[in-house]
Formats: sequence, structure tokens, C-alpha cells
Amino acid sequence: MTGSFDTGTLAALRQILLSVLVLGLVGIGAELLLINHLESPAPLFAPALLGAGLAAVTAHLLHRGPLGVRVLQLVMVILIGTGVLGMYYHLAANLEFQREMDPSLGGIALFWKAMSATTPPALAPGSMAQLGLVGLAYTFRHPAIARSHARERPAETAVRQGDRVHERTGEAR
Repeated sequence: MTGSFDTGTLAALRQILLSVLVLGLVGIGAELLLINHLESPAPLFAPALLGAGLAAVTAHLLHRGPLGVRVLQLVMVILIGTGVLGMYYHLAANLEFQREMDPSLGGIALFWKAMSATTPPALAPGSMAQLGLVGLAYTFRHPAIARSHARERPAETAVRQGDRVHERTGEAR
């Protein structure tokens, strides 16, 4: 009973994570479009990457094999990196603007002024990194990857389980 409960619970949690991921990708993407985060190539990268995230989720749902999971993982890692890089660029832009506005600012006062600026919000790209983490949590030990590993190495699995395996055919004896 415990095994079936665990499997059902894990499947439900996986679906919840996927739902949160899709809602986040759509929500943040819509927000970026509404605030016109498209004025030049660099800001256009964020909505495009969110679209790539939606495309990766769609591809995964259509092709439930290990390739779909790996593509989703790749896009999620890129989302995390882009989120961190975006926070850096937002903070750098704020620091530059605050220095122009008040050249006497420096040190921690300049940092806090830049962090509390509303345009661009310094930590907003962190939401993309969070979505990437949600996506990676969804793919963590995904059953499609576990099944593909089991199919690729039946002989190794049998040996680990203590079975004797025929050397030529890979079949258990």
C-alpha cells in the first residue's frame, strides 16, 4: 500500500509542479509583453525564453519520453542562468542611473537605492530562475528517464540485483 500511495502522491506533486510552471511561464510572459519588455534585443530575450519554456513543456507533453524531459531540463537550466544574469543587469542599470542622479552616493547607500528602484526592478528576473527551479523539480527523477535507463542497461540492472546474466544475450538465467 505504501508504494502505491507514494507513486500516486509523487505523480500528483509532479502535476502540481508542472501546473505552477505553466502558469508562471504564461503569467510572467504576459506581464513582460504588457510592460513592453520588447524595446531592444536584450529585453526581448526574456519573453522569448519564456516562450521557449512553454514550447519545451508542450513538446514534453506530446512526447513523454526521455528526450522531452531532457529538453525541458535544458531550458530550465537556461531559465535559471538567465534569471541570475537578468538580476545582475537590472542591478547594474540601477546603479548607473543612481550614480547619474546623485554622484555623491556610494557604498551601501548606493546599493540600497539601486535595489529599491522600481524601474527596472532589480530582483524581478529572479522569478525566471524560480520557474527554472520548479521545472527542474518537476523533472527530478522523472519516470521517463528512469524507464529509459532501465531499458538501456538490463544486464547491469540484473547484475546489481544479484542475478546471473548470459554474456551474449544479456538475458537473465
